[in-house]
Amino acid sequence: MSARGRSYRYLGPVELRTAVRPGSGGCRISSAADFGSWIAERSAAELAEPFTFVVGTDGVLRLAPRRSEHVACADGDMVLSAGEISFMRETGRWAVGEVSNQSTGYCPDVSSWSAVARALDDVELGRPSGFTHEVVFRRCRGCQEHNIVREDDFVCVFCGSDLPTAWNVDPTP
Repeated sequence: MSARGRSYRYLGPVELRTAVRPGSGGCRISSAADFGSWIAERSAAELAEPFTFVVGTDGVLRLAPRRSEHVACADGDMVLSAGEISFMRETGRWAVGEVSNQSTGYCPDVSSWSAVARALDDVELGRPSGFTHEVVFRRCRGCQEHNIVREDDFVCVFCGSDLPTAWNVDPTP
């Protein structure tokens, strides 16, 4: 756990991780000017759907097209959060429309919102008070499969075992 919060390592398919080339990650957005330049280059079609995002362990937001893998957006590194994000114009400025922690490669806990909030505040984007869509990830202690908990039903969809109520996806500290 860093001073900025828990960090998450990539837990998805190995072949996606090994396909990452250094320097090919998402666009680093560390200031309002960075965001302004990045958003100005987006087409209307791109803006119509969410983008892939990660918050690196340095606390900086990275953005990539929606169909990008989170591990590629992060340059293969650990993250403080990951998910999908969309933007909208609000009272003459850009703001976050929707944001989730939906990343099956990193499986970040909903508590990773604080890292996202700091990164968005750093680039002066209006934002909601939390994830607009929270995804609850758990690892089954029985079969070790990763699960998405739906409707507070903490039961493994693979083997029927009870899932823990606390985040436990990554077995390493």
